[in-house]
Amino acid sequence: MYKTVSESVETALALKPLVANANHCEVVIAPVFTAIKTVADRLEGSNIAVAGQDCAPEIEQGAFTGEVSAEMLKDAGASYVIIGHSERRQYYFESDLFVRRKTQAAILAGLTAIVCVGETIAERDQGNAERVVSGQLEGGLSGLTASDLDRIIVAYEPVWAIGTGRTATPDEAQEMHAFIRRVFAQRHSESAAESLRILYGGSVKPDNIAGLMTKADIDGALVGGASLKAESFAGIVNYNR
Repeated sequence: MYKTVSESVETALALKPLVANANHCEVVIAPVFTAIKTVADRLEGSNIAVAGQDCAPEIEQGAFTGEVSAEMLKDAGASYVIIGHSERRQYYFESDLFVRRKTQAAILAGLTAIVCVGETIAERDQGNAERVVSGQLEGGLSGLTASDLDRIIVAYEPVWAIGTGRTATPDEAQEMHAFIRRVFAQRHSESAAESLRILYGGSVKPDNIAGLMTKADIDGALVGGASLKAESFAGIVNYNR
C-alpha cells in the first residue's frame, strides 16, 4: 500500500529507461489498484508488464463490495497478479483454499498467477518448513490442468527472513526452491517442474541478488521494499551488468 497514482506513474517512468535493455528477464511491476490503468497505459510498448497485487476469488460480477476481479485487472492492463502473498495470509487470514480459488480465477481471466508460498519463523524453527510449503502448494494449486500450469509462477517467501533480522542465505533459498521443484514434479510432471519459474522473495536487494541468481533453481525475484525506488529496482534487474 504505497504511492498515489501520480507517484506510481513517476516511479514507473523513471524505471522505464533504466531497464529498457533488460532482455535477459521479464520485468513486472505491481502498482496499487487505483494506479494500474494509468501506469499500464504509460508503459504501453515498453518491456515492463503490470501486475495486480491481489484479486478476488469470484469469477462473475456480483455483490462483492470492495473486491476487484481478475477480469477487471486484465481490462485495466494487467497481465499478471500476485496471489497468496505472505501479508495477505498473515493479516487477512487467507487460506490455501482461498488462494486456489483466486489462482483459478486469474487463469480463467487470462492472467499469469504469481502464487506465493513460505513458512514463518516459528514453523522453520520447529522443523516444519517443508511440510508447510508442500501443504501450501497442494492446497493452492490442486486441480490445475497441464495448460493451467503454463500460467503459474511460484514465489517462495521465507516469512522468517522478512523484517526479523534474520536473512536466508543463497544456499538456504536454493534448498527450498529445489524442494518446491521436486514437489511439483511429484504432483504434476517432470516437464512441468522443469519449466516452472520459481522466484525468491525474502528481502531481495541490489547487493544480494547476484548471489541468489547463481543458484540453479532460483529463476528470478519477487521484490518488496527495494522496488519502491526505480534505481534500486533497476539495480536488481540489471544485476548481471
